[in-house]
Amino acid sequence: MNFELGTLSHRPRHIFAVLTALAALVLIGLGGLVTSKEAGLAVPDWPTSFGYNMFFLPISKWVGGIFYEHTHRLVASGVGLMTTILALWLYGRNSRLLMRWAGLSLFTVGAVAGFIAPKHWSDALVLAAAGLAAFGASFVWPMCEPAPKWLRRLGLAAFFAVILQGVLGGVRVVWLKDQIGIFHAALAQIFFVLLCAIALFTSRRWARLNASQDENRNRATELPPGLGVRSRSIGSALDGWARKLKRQRTGALQDAVALSDSALDSARLLVVGTTLLIFVQLLLGATMRHQHAGLAIPDFPLAYGKLWPAIDVDSVAHYNSQRIETTAVNPITATQIALQMAHRAMAVLISIAVAVCVWTTRRRLGSSHPAGRLALVWLSLLVLQVVLGAATIWSNKAADIATAHVVIGALSLVLGTYVSIFSWARCRLAGEFSTVRKNAGESPGRAGHPALPSPRPVPAS
Repeated sequence: MNFELGTLSHRPRHIFAVLTALAALVLIGLGGLVTSKEAGLAVPDWPTSFGYNMFFLPISKWVGGIFYEHTHRLVASGVGLMTTILALWLYGRNSRLLMRWAGLSLFTVGAVAGFIAPKHWSDALVLAAAGLAAFGASFVWPMCEPAPKWLRRLGLAAFFAVILQGVLGGVRVVWLKDQIGIFHAALAQIFFVLLCAIALFTSRRWARLNASQDENRNRATELPPGLGVRSRSIGSALDGWARKLKRQRTGALQDAVALSDSALDSARLLVVGTTLLIFVQLLLGATMRHQHAGLAIPDFPLAYGKLWPAIDVDSVAHYNSQRIETTAVNPITATQIALQMAHRAMAVLISIAVAVCVWTTRRRLGSSHPAGRLALVWLSLLVLQVVLGAATIWSNKAADIATAHVVIGALSLVLGTYVSIFSWARCRLAGEFSTVRKNAGESPGRAGHPALPSPRPVPAS
């Protein structure tokens, strides 16, 4: 990935990217609420809603679970539209021709559909209006330059992800498959991470960080190639100049010099690995939520009064006979109990891993580095996530608490991604500087740390 971001200082595009990411977070929260309220099938058809175009469903029908599910669909449509706009915006003025022809095509299809099938006038109206809006906008927007190629691809990936996400959500309703709901939840997390990454890469903060790294890298490449090599042809005057140059550059290069490549790689891999563990944990959580069996284990921190509960046939039958939940649709199974215990064990592992990540990033990269600062926020979110997980059990899976647990989990994944990205950028800088030093012929200092050159006066021959 190329981190040169000179074409990203377009503030309106960044603000819109942030708003799109926030809208996606709201959508994740609504999706969690729909699952917690068991309202996923409150609207039994798709892409229509009780036979209506979803944008024309009478408000009088928005009652009970229908309110949650239909609101989820409308917000999802809005997020899809915002993602489409963001993807086009990343392509800049190059997308205007595509918008023009696509808009004209949609308008034509809508007009023809309205003429051929007047009973479906609402669908035809939506198509024609969308096409007309795209066609008209293409003459005045977007005006900016295209973003870098790799960032345009991220926007395109987000666009296809939101389309697939909508299809999965609809197919889940039509086919009545809980397994599809798990994939739907997993893709939602990936989609949210993509949008947050785009929001970061279009920010001025990221551009300033990379500009600073470019400056340090350029200064590093200007080191004289023979600075650390004794030569009798170098007089005392040249040696004094070298010492002065060393003092001027020590401050800017101190962090990069202090870190070895292996230490940086270890820190980066630890953060990336922990982030992947969080994603796996979210998959486990989604699997449990879509079992629709209530709480597999009703107590915490113990499990049926033990550190590890028995899951034989007789024990599971006894657990089911003692359940007092009113929200349970299906009886619990040994597999669900094992899944819940795996979720708890993974939470312990992630807690330890994030704590180590905080210590490592702040030690290796510095407490003032963005990765070091974000790591502390990451740890704080994790603590809140653990508390919400316990509260979900203690409250007998209250919908609002369970939904907050889902939302904080998504934010934890994004924070891990951010720390990984900043760590990668930091490793890249130090790695390039290390290469420069090797090319300069410098000898290493103490174990694992390159040393600054220390030329000494040598009498001229």
